[in-house]
Amino acid sequence: MRQINKTEHAEDLLLDQFLNYIKIEKGLSANTIFAYSHDLIYFFEFLKKHNISVLQADRNALISFISEESKRLSSKSMARYLVSIRMFYRFLISDGTIEQNPTSLMSIPKLHQSLPDVLTKNEVGMLLKQPSMHTVFGKRDIAILELLYATGLRVTELTGLKINNINMEAGYIRTIGKGSKERIIPTGSKSIDSIKIYLHSARPSLLKNQRFSNLFLNGLGKPLTRQGVWKIIKKYALKAGITKTVTPHTLRHSFATHLLEGGADLRSVQIMLGHSDISTTQIYTHVARERLKMIHEKYHPRP
Repeated sequence: MRQINKTEHAEDLLLDQFLNYIKIEKGLSANTIFAYSHDLIYFFEFLKKHNISVLQADRNALISFISEESKRLSSKSMARYLVSIRMFYRFLISDGTIEQNPTSLMSIPKLHQSLPDVLTKNEVGMLLKQPSMHTVFGKRDIAILELLYATGLRVTELTGLKINNINMEAGYIRTIGKGSKERIIPTGSKSIDSIKIYLHSARPSLLKNQRFSNLFLNGLGKPLTRQGVWKIIKKYALKAGITKTVTPHTLRHSFATHLLEGGADLRSVQIMLGHSDISTTQIYTHVARERLKMIHEKYHPRP
């Protein structure tokens, strides 16, 4: 391991350049950028403690880091640190700052990926029956549930929706997802119908002469928050007698799984979910296979 010959200011500058790169060039979200920053600052502190320069760290330095930190970090956290470090050094190579990449032979450990909770189609049906169409809030809530299940939206995408993001005639919505990436998602007629009812006979009552363009509003006439959506879904899941933990993401998982079970191709589901990497979407194929196996065992006369 070589001694430090660069100032801390220079290393701070490199970090700032890298974070700017993944923000502008890669279009990563603020949360992801924060995670990279956190991981790299911690790694820099480790190098500083061992008198190693960031620019001159070699494979042995990385092995020492892994050996020391794996004693306190979970395998998931360790893998995340290694991803951050590898991306940083790849940036330095592409930028011409260094000639040899110390992470070139470094492999990221594969982690066991737990399968997400998914509602059955019957459970989704029970959930959608709970809101009352005779109340303002019931009309709003059925529109929320129908839209989440019809599109697989993230809860932040749902709360950020504006009225003009919906094309009622064509049956599409336009949303801004992670990394500020726009995508167009088709939505079914039941979802569109519930939104039309909400806009006509519920939203004006909630708005109370205020001026908000957000589609979904709370009781004060202000944009509905993520926490508000969580509470709404939890309330109706309890009323429906569903024992699983049901969140907005549960409906997203159910949307993807039911599409694949119905014969949708993985690439189309990836586009609708807004996943940048198809490997992220592939978990739903495992979910679908597990569910089909359970159905076979339950209903086949010779399981």
